[in-house]
Amino acid sequence: MKIKPFNHNYFLGYVNEITPQYIKIHFPSSTLLSKFHFEGVNYAGGNVGNFVVIEGEEYGFLARITKLYLPDSERKEISEKAIEHSESNFHPSGEAELLLSFSIFEPNKIQKTVSKFPCIGAKVYSCSDEQIGKYVQEFGKKEIDNDNIYATLGKLTANNADCRISLNSLFGRHCAVVGTTGGGKSWTVSKLIETIINETENKVILIDATGEYKSLTDNSISFGENVSFPHKYLNNSDFCFLFQERSPNTVSALCEAIHTLKLIKLGKLADGVKIGKNSIDINKQVRENAHLFKNCDFDITKLSVQLANECVKVGRNNIYEEDNFKLGYTSHLISRANLFFNNDAMCSALGISSQNQQAKDDIIKIITDFIKTENTNRILRIGFEKLSYDFSIREIIVDFISSFLLKQSRNNVFRENPLVMFIDEAHQFLNKRINAEDNTTFSLQSIDLIAKECRKYGLFLCLSTQMPRDIPIGTLSQMGTFIVHRLINDKDKQSIENAASSANKSALSFLPILGEGEALLVGVDFPMPLLLKIDEPIKKPISNTPRLKKKQQ
Repeated sequence: MKIKPFNHNYFLGYVNEITPQYIKIHFPSSTLLSKFHFEGVNYAGGNVGNFVVIEGEEYGFLARITKLYLPDSERKEISEKAIEHSESNFHPSGEAELLLSFSIFEPNKIQKTVSKFPCIGAKVYSCSDEQIGKYVQEFGKKEIDNDNIYATLGKLTANNADCRISLNSLFGRHCAVVGTTGGGKSWTVSKLIETIINETENKVILIDATGEYKSLTDNSISFGENVSFPHKYLNNSDFCFLFQERSPNTVSALCEAIHTLKLIKLGKLADGVKIGKNSIDINKQVRENAHLFKNCDFDITKLSVQLANECVKVGRNNIYEEDNFKLGYTSHLISRANLFFNNDAMCSALGISSQNQQAKDDIIKIITDFIKTENTNRILRIGFEKLSYDFSIREIIVDFISSFLLKQSRNNVFRENPLVMFIDEAHQFLNKRINAEDNTTFSLQSIDLIAKECRKYGLFLCLSTQMPRDIPIGTLSQMGTFIVHRLINDKDKQSIENAASSANKSALSFLPILGEGEALLVGVDFPMPLLLKIDEPIKKPISNTPRLKKKQQ
């Protein structure tokens, strides 16, 4: 059915002022602002937040009303009876933000309004739900794409029109869901995952920081419970992260200790004692077997002992001798290693089994099998609710997982079948720095690198956070789509305004008053901001706030 945007039966008023961003409208009567029906079609009228269309010579324009007021001369005469009378002498005025333009002859063809504007005296009409729905469905549509995927995310708050969104537009440039606690952020994440599972054949990996998404899938694993990131997958740089070392001397001792333990595991050395042994022979063994070090499952519990063994220097005839000076500046690293391996949570997270612990499942193997095999359940939830905060292990493990997925994407594993990675409570894992002993810091950058380069590889990122100000601006700026729930803090709003160019001040002014489940949708592929009420997901997250109990009499 062809859209007919202009008809005298849904006339509202005339344009009487034009600026680059908004227009002013004169309404001949206050009765024109009310909702009405025409030929079975619902029209929202001219209230704040409602959409209107403006008639031009070659182009029409879509706008959203942001302000209504009466002239000063009429305000004194206002009353409920007078303003509702059909022959009312009240003549309201309003302001409307220009959103986009469309061809008069082909109303389905839309574009951003940058060089075309309505003229003084142009007629303004109420916009139907059908017209808005068709415009939204065109957002992100590519002419060469005959198999675009749409899903109903919710309804527009202005007129209750279904908001069918292109999933390629929503996730193809990465997505961020932000908002204060209680705004509906968790339900939105559940709804987004639900749309992917119901409308596509793609898979989802969910990093669940608090355990509130347990109900979404049976394919669920949890650090601190039944899964680990085995230390055999870590390289020397990763171990520096773990033990917070950056000083060249201690880093050298750490790497040498790891190499020696790997040679022992490979059967190339009988033990790790170096005093009295030839340095040339040991260095030769390292060079000849370095290609076997990758994924070598050495005994990491011997690391602190081996660090002490590495405190040697080359003496006469290339024979290792004891070096007390090296032992002195390595002692803090040895102490930290002992503290680390006495922490059950740390050992559990890295697959280091003790007598009182059962072996954990290998997270890399689980993720690899999940990606490569056909699964009836296409969601993999990785929980961190039972993992300690000690040693920044949560942030480091998420960075390790992200680094693995980054490498997979660079190998084009996801190019044919894109994967969407959801990270809940993203502020816990991004913009994190690990303090080293020498007052320097390590930055955890794998998630940031995914945001910057993996879109073209088919690894899409969806971040959820209540504090966008704590997300690096470089990462936020890579988010092509924002779903913004209620935000009150000015710094949070400023972060969104800086990162999303289409989120202008008029749209952001709605953020503090959004109700539960209501959100502002802005993005590169969305020519105008959309205010919508997100539909309830079928499987709801466990996000209810515990209630105080009434005292028993």
